Amino acid sequence: MTMAQPAPQQAGLYDCREAWAATLETLAAQDPRIVAVVNDSVGSSKLGGFQKAFPERLVNVGIAEQTMVGVGAGLANGGKVPFVSAAACFLTGRALEQVKADVAYSNVNVKLVGQSSGIAYGELGPTHHSIEDLAWLRPLTNLTVIVPSDPWETAEAIRWAAAHEGPVFIRVSRMPVPELDVPNRRFQAGKAEMVRDGGDLAIIASGTTVHLAAEAADRLAREGVRARVLNMATISPLDRDAVLAAAGTGAIVTVEEANVHGGLGSAVAEVTSQNRPVPIEMVGFPGFLPTGSVEWLFEEYGLSPEGIASAARRALARKGA
Repeated sequence: MTMAQPAPQQAGLYDCREAWAATLETLAAQDPRIVAVVNDSVGSSKLGGFQKAFPERLVNVGIAEQTMVGVGAGLANGGKVPFVSAAACFLTGRALEQVKADVAYSNVNVKLVGQSSGIAYGELGPTHHSIEDLAWLRPLTNLTVIVPSDPWETAEAIRWAAAHEGPVFIRVSRMPVPELDVPNRRFQAGKAEMVRDGGDLAIIASGTTVHLAAEAADRLAREGVRARVLNMATISPLDRDAVLAAAGTGAIVTVEEANVHGGLGSAVAEVTSQNRPVPIEMVGFPGFLPTGSVEWLFEEYGLSPEGIASAARRALARKGA
């Protein structure tokens, strides 16, 4: 059986959907319980290879996201391990009640995979942006929320989810990202990953912004500022110990391809405000965004190495005030 292989989209850059699809096919070949459920999204979910290899194990409900999540819950109750895959904006927006009641509240073994998350559909505007999903999902009891940063972490998150008994949401981006240059990596759900070490301040990032945060730290290092960079892939449950240790630097910058109201920045602020208050600068989106390219939107809202470095300088100024 030929499995799909992750392929570079540009030199040194990768579409994490390729890693997700290849990993799911490999897992399905090993575990007959694994099935996929989609909403007429075989192509955008990169599941053409899965469908060809396991035609009887892919359920396409059509454009009916609420039904899709309910079918996933039913399959889980029947002993299957369903991966429910759809564009993140529709999976979380249209089917939020089913995610809440059928999956999280019922605590069933469903793996929700939000494809093309964040602002990957840039020019299609706010109806297709998925920047509120973390705020909607983070409060749901029992639901582990993971935002992988690169193809390696995407594959590891899918493997972890398949082995984990309980509901999981994994946010998969379609935007090209590099592999993070971190030695001796080991994925642990609920644990932050140290990308850069430093004691002057901490930058806590997730998903497609982690490599940008690392570049920002490198810029700051040339100015004599030692910035710690944490890859906070698991948004819920949050690594509170890592956040409190980051607060020990005296200032924090959070970076996310999401609405800062209710997302990673809010999660970090909740922990620090109750335990170790420090200045926090949140880099992300303030609300509905104008229509524009991904590149323009990232630059406009400070999700760039220089934008993150500027936020770090503001945090450092507040630290010393």
